[in-house]
Amino acid sequence: MRLGIKKPPSAGLLVVAVLLLLLGTTARDSDRVTRAANPATRAPVAPVALPAAPSPSAAPSVSPTPSLPVRPGDGVAGAFATTGTSAVALTFDDGPDPINTPKLLALLRQRHIHATFCMVGFRVRDRPDLVRQIYADGHTLCNHSWQHLLDLAKRDPAYLDWDLRHTNDMIRAAVGADVPIRYFRAPGGNFTPELVAKAKSLGMDSISWDVDPRDWEHTHDANASAHISRVVNAVQHHVRPGSIVLSHDNGQPNTITAYDQLLPWLQERFTLAGLPPEGLSG
Repeated sequence: MRLGIKKPPSAGLLVVAVLLLLLGTTARDSDRVTRAANPATRAPVAPVALPAAPSPSAAPSVSPTPSLPVRPGDGVAGAFATTGTSAVALTFDDGPDPINTPKLLALLRQRHIHATFCMVGFRVRDRPDLVRQIYADGHTLCNHSWQHLLDLAKRDPAYLDWDLRHTNDMIRAAVGADVPIRYFRAPGGNFTPELVAKAKSLGMDSISWDVDPRDWEHTHDANASAHISRVVNAVQHHVRPGSIVLSHDNGQPNTITAYDQLLPWLQERFTLAGLPPEGLSG
């Protein structure tokens, strides 16, 4: 009978065991190195603030294109009461008149003077021949509403739009569809900011005046001669460089006589010109 004595491990087995031990240690060390090199396997680290990148050189500033100066109205509700230059503008309202307008045109033509005619729409409709003559003589055209309602500014917006557009349509029907109409005058000078804005939306500057000889008012004059003298004196006393002078050709024969006297006096002292075709607001 044999005793139960274990045989010592063979030398080959010992060699294998040592090799496996060495391989395990090497694998653990390699894993530590790999994890140290791979950020994805490292413990999170608080971010480090990096210095701000230098800002690129600022682009050179470009000045905006200067816009043309806009001249504000110097009259009631933003209308224009003066020309803004040394020129004096003679303005004639309420026509065209079949008798007085041709006489006035003849006076102006004789002295090579240009004026501004503020015309009523239904009269333009009835006398397009006179409108054509006014335009052919180089005078400035102005919309004076369709039927000269003194309370025009109180009418509803739809009516205002129709009134001003229809008057312009009648003027253009007489002189040409492409002719600019740059001016509007409210009947009686009864401007409001809303009416001025409506005219502006249709391309028209609103014009008032700073000289009013009240040539339409005859009540206090003893006779025609006294009326003419009063009109002449009023214009001569109040006109200044840049004035817009209000007068009337419709139904006012004495006004024509007054200007027969006034035109040479004015022309010796002032530059007389129609309002510019580009408008007064710039």
